[in-house]
Amino acid sequence: MTEDLMRPDGVHPLLTGRFSPYAFDPSVKVDDRALDLLLEAARWAPSAGNSQPWGFLPARPGEPEYARVVPRLAAGSARWAMDASLLIVTFTRRYFDDSGTLYSEFADYDLGQAVAHLTIQAQAMGLSSHQFRAFDLAALTAELDPNPGWAIVSMIAVGKCAENPPAVRTRRSTGELRSAPLSTPS
Repeated sequence: MTEDLMRPDGVHPLLTGRFSPYAFDPSVKVDDRALDLLLEAARWAPSAGNSQPWGFLPARPGEPEYARVVPRLAAGSARWAMDASLLIVTFTRRYFDDSGTLYSEFADYDLGQAVAHLTIQAQAMGLSSHQFRAFDLAALTAELDPNPGWAIVSMIAVGKCAENPPAVRTRRSTGELRSAPLSTPS
């Protein structure tokens, strides 16, 4: 069961207007100031114990990081992600080091919070973002060689959307959100 939640009463339009495009305008650039604002928004996300277990590797066309990241994209994501103005590799700090001592059991959740903040900041700046995991994780990890305890989780393509948003967006109902994880009592 779904319902159209394009403009629900009371929800901020930055949230309801957000979607993940498959087409970006390759002529648009994300400059240093815009990149700093995106990362600043992520920095202000909440985290368990204020641990802030996230890290980001921004990569823009023409920069050395971009040449390290792009070859690891899956063919399907490369078709649209390479037109984005910015690719961001997301990292989470799960462990203190390579000993296996837990840094934060909420690291992935907290990274998600930071990415959500970054995504909404992009929307407020007239940019769109598309989060994805269609890349060779093992090859990207080998290439970037994160510090011990850190792991690559996902990537985000950011840029100016080059397609119209869908006319209707269907989402699960709030009733489904409330009941999805529970079994029916007998």
